[in-house]
Amino acid sequence: MKIAIKLAYRNLLGAGLRTWLNVVVLSFTFVVIIWMKGIMVGWDYQAKTDTSNWQIGGGQYWHQQYDPFDPFTFSESHAQIPETFNENIANGDLEPSLIVAGNIYPQGRMQSIAIIGINPKQNVLLLPTQKLDTFINAIPAIIGLSTAKNLKLKKGDFTTIRWRDSKGMFDASEICIVDLFSCNVPAVEAGKIYIPLAVLQKMTGMENEATILTFRKNKMDQQKVDDWVLKTNEDLTKSIDEMIKTKTFGQSVFYGILLLLSMLAIYDTQVLSIFRRQKEIGTYIALGYTRTQVIGLFTVEGAMYSILAALVSAVYGIPFLMWQAKVGWTLPVDASEFGMAMAQTLYPVYSALLVISTVLFVVLITTVVSYWPSRKIGKMNPTEALRGKIQ
Repeated sequence: MKIAIKLAYRNLLGAGLRTWLNVVVLSFTFVVIIWMKGIMVGWDYQAKTDTSNWQIGGGQYWHQQYDPFDPFTFSESHAQIPETFNENIANGDLEPSLIVAGNIYPQGRMQSIAIIGINPKQNVLLLPTQKLDTFINAIPAIIGLSTAKNLKLKKGDFTTIRWRDSKGMFDASEICIVDLFSCNVPAVEAGKIYIPLAVLQKMTGMENEATILTFRKNKMDQQKVDDWVLKTNEDLTKSIDEMIKTKTFGQSVFYGILLLLSMLAIYDTQVLSIFRRQKEIGTYIALGYTRTQVIGLFTVEGAMYSILAALVSAVYGIPFLMWQAKVGWTLPVDASEFGMAMAQTLYPVYSALLVISTVLFVVLITTVVSYWPSRKIGKMNPTEALRGKIQ
């Protein structure tokens, strides 16, 4: 094997430009695959982190009738906060929120909106709820920048909201937009307005009631409670996992195209090499090499393309990947338009497992592709090979 590696290395260097063209193309495949996989891993990490920080905390309890995709369930999805959670709420490790369907009337226009009551002093989520402690002659409210853009509202504006209380009666009041916020989780912003929890409970006649109970990470024992459904962090981020899997599958097609082009170049090079080196092959067999050993020599020679490509890709790939991990990849369009948890700038995350598995996979594929045309050597007649003819 040692002799085969030395011979393969010398043959590759002797091929000159043809070798380095294959190596450069294959090295480009290495870098692109690792970079794109790093983007997906970084997106997954960012999406889950932002969703936890802005929306779900360490997990939630949902009222059993609550469906975030069906506003018609909001009128029934509320209940008294269980007494077993009173201590957690007092410690700030559990934050209740009440959700009521309503309408808002900016500039005389009507638009449906979800009115969410939340504790102004909470710190489980990154929402700037402390702004709700503002004392004005209206109900203080905060909304996301995307919602403010759609409603054509800005900080300091006054407008009217309407809701239905626990008895089914409609009521309305004036609110003041005391602050705007922006986050990478569209579900936190889109069609939602946040006001103080106590105010909303009083407005709707739902004192001490809530729709969602959000708890801090690693601060609560996850127990079953009547009328409430436990939603763990894994349950609430399952949609992100499914989305990432879908995107990864789509990227696999691109990986396949890159590998196909690279492997086609390797395959053609091996076929040409066997055709031009028939006398050399015959000489090896005449000197006592078995056909298996000669096939192994050409297979090792083909596999060394990927080894050299890995080394070349490390020269320019490591600086590029480190630079990308630092500055990130800024999307050319507004990420909020995708309707999913996505930052405007994605920062790739590269793990040792990602790099090693990619390198080993490409080396394995290159070895198989190199072996495929080399099998023809086993059918060659040594005498005819020495004469430069394939049987």
